Amino acid sequence: MSRALSIAASGMQAQSLNIDVISNNLANVSTTGFKRSRADFQDLLYQTLRPAGAASSSGNQVPTGIQLGQGTRPVATQKIFIQGNYQHTENELDIAIEGSGFFQIMQPNGEIAYSRSGAFKLNSNGEITTSDGYLLEPAITVPSNTVSVSIGMDGTVSALTAGQVTPNQIGTIELAQFPNPAGLSSIGRNLYLNTDASGNVTTGTAGKDGRGTISQGNLEMSNVSVVDEMVNMITAQRAYEINSKSIQAADEMLQLANNLKR
Repeated sequence: MSRALSIAASGMQAQSLNIDVISNNLANVSTTGFKRSRADFQDLLYQTLRPAGAASSSGNQVPTGIQLGQGTRPVATQKIFIQGNYQHTENELDIAIEGSGFFQIMQPNGEIAYSRSGAFKLNSNGEITTSDGYLLEPAITVPSNTVSVSIGMDGTVSALTAGQVTPNQIGTIELAQFPNPAGLSSIGRNLYLNTDASGNVTTGTAGKDGRGTISQGNLEMSNVSVVDEMVNMITAQRAYEINSKSIQAADEMLQLANNLKR
């Protein structure tokens, strides 16, 4: 019975983590560039009471053995980097990546982070930054007398200044790519850091070498589906409930055993 208690307890702990992951997905359903996570689980070690292929008392070979599992455990919370829906904003500093790739963001400590959120702003110096004031990398400064900013599909940034007829190129937005984006480390603020699991970063022009193109005046929204997450939540809740029922059943069986009289 103690085995049943520990197995069911591992199932409850796993589903509790599953609910945490689902809750975070739902909390970020309106977060620009957010990518939903999925909890992955695996079964634990098995106790072999009789190995398959062993000889029986009559000399025959046993076709199947007896193995008892020890429960489950979470092994990963994987980011799902499928494309989110686009929202048309008409804001000239709102840009979305159509396809693969990440914006490069310079953190205050000098380390480069990566993001799918293209809701950029201008600081007091005319530099393009995130909502937290982190600079876009490579840095791009918009002249103070700029009338309008245009961003091409290849990331070319041009500014039309007062008194001019044609815009001048002021910089280029480069995109970063990784062999395994799911291996990136989330640090909040819509930012990721590369790890050994994500592989070496490569940067270059948008629209080339498999990188996505850039769309001005649009934002990529969260790829969370509320309906799917609600279904996942119901499934996790029922799994948690049935594991608690297993604990209750094992407890009642132990109680019966304790109350046996001669």
